[in-house]
Amino acid sequence: MFHVMFSTPCLYAIVRFIWPMPWPLPIRLAAALLLLLASQYHLYARFSSGSVFSPEFPRAVVIFFNWAFGAILLIAVLQIVVDLGTLLTMLVRQQWLTIPAALRYVVGTAALLLAGIGVHQAVRVPPVKDIEVAIKNLPPQFEGYTVLQLTDMHISRLFDELWARAVVNRANALGVDLIVITGDLIDGPLIARTRDVEPLRDLHAPDGVYVIPGNHEYFFDNEAWMQYFVALGMRRLTNSHSLIERGGAHLILAGVTDLSAPRAGLPGPNLKQALAGAPDNAPIILLDHQPRNARQAASQGVALQLSGHTHGGMIRPFDQIIARANEGFVAGFYDVDGMQLYVNNGTALWPGFALRLGVPSELTRITLRRAAEPGTP
Repeated sequence: MFHVMFSTPCLYAIVRFIWPMPWPLPIRLAAALLLLLASQYHLYARFSSGSVFSPEFPRAVVIFFNWAFGAILLIAVLQIVVDLGTLLTMLVRQQWLTIPAALRYVVGTAALLLAGIGVHQAVRVPPVKDIEVAIKNLPPQFEGYTVLQLTDMHISRLFDELWARAVVNRANALGVDLIVITGDLIDGPLIARTRDVEPLRDLHAPDGVYVIPGNHEYFFDNEAWMQYFVALGMRRLTNSHSLIERGGAHLILAGVTDLSAPRAGLPGPNLKQALAGAPDNAPIILLDHQPRNARQAASQGVALQLSGHTHGGMIRPFDQIIARANEGFVAGFYDVDGMQLYVNNGTALWPGFALRLGVPSELTRITLRRAAEPGTP
């Protein structure tokens, strides 16, 4: 079913874009075959590693297939737009119209260029995005406290050792107080990714580097990966919390497991367990890979939830489709019953569909501010 779903845009592109072209039959057949072969990228990934989530090809090959698959998808989308526009015009004019070949060439050229731009935007080392968060009852000792959120790094053959090293260097240069990684660090088994993940050992911040699992960790032996992250110097938060101390004041940093954990036979997210024993008067920052449980977190007094998972929707305006699958949350800030939710666009994304258009990746530096008291001018 997975491969059928990803083949559908290719079939539409063949029927509505390739076949009506004024080319000799052998050329149309060859073009259709090339599109069909390129559309099966995820099947090749399964053959290479046993998983569609871990294509074990040279990086250049992974980049090529992402560009080709992205171009096919964009050809299909643009052709649908042209087809609908033509159909509407025919209904209005009540006459038959033929789509000119020149317009199809424009569609194809635009798709190839946009796919190239999209892959470039996806695979680059992300720029820094600065945001401020005003938190009620934030102790004055934490005014101006900085947190770097990394998420959805998907370290793989695409986001490899060199990429990870560049991200670590840029992250360390920011000099933040705390680093949090909100899941989906990897794509691939431990034996295949050790070298690519090794640069994470050098991530450092005065108050530590904390990590929670995402759904992709559960595709590749979550417990082995979490233990390895600890060996790299990270502190895991799996339905647990830690206290960050400054001058006798505290922040509660809590983290939960992913919603997909029960499918792997492991405990699902449990915020009550994560907060057990935490002081009552300290603000809570929650790390939860997926944003879907934000309303439950708000009901338990969380001040700020940091999530990822959606990759920001990757392509505007199709981000709204991703939002519908995540309780309406896809990118940026949301006020959820008085709790602030930040859904990060992601440091990287899944190497099976590495395309970004209008939704940039980010290294997110968060500065905490004290919220003004009610009635304060």
